[in-house]
Amino acid sequence: MSTIKRFEEIISWKESRVLNRIIRELIRGKRFQRNFSLISQIERSAGSIMDNIAEGFERGGNREFIQFLYISKGSCGELRSQIYRALDEGYINSEEFNLITSYCIKISNLIFKLIEYLKNSELKGQKFNKV
Repeated sequence: MSTIKRFEEIISWKESRVLNRIIRELIRGKRFQRNFSLISQIERSAGSIMDNIAEGFERGGNREFIQFLYISKGSCGELRSQIYRALDEGYINSEEFNLITSYCIKISNLIFKLIEYLKNSELKGQKFNKV
């Protein structure tokens, strides 16, 4: 893995940012306007994915980074659950549901791979390649 100097270079963070744009566009529509609680939960969990990647990276150590990556991965699952609720309430259609769900799964898999890389490098006594 090449040296990563900033969290903005991490692929799972980049994909999370795209996901947040998609979520924002959906929420801005009038379909969600009645359910402020669900909007808030969706926004918080989507934001938590990218925010925890960034915060963990900035902490400087593999163990803390891994901990924050697990939180981020958990937020992916939380968002997927909330998207099921949005589908069941008729706020989104099946196509939108599939798009968001596929992004969540993709990001979750990317995060898992990064966790595994960090764990393996820790076992070898290496630190994450960042400057």
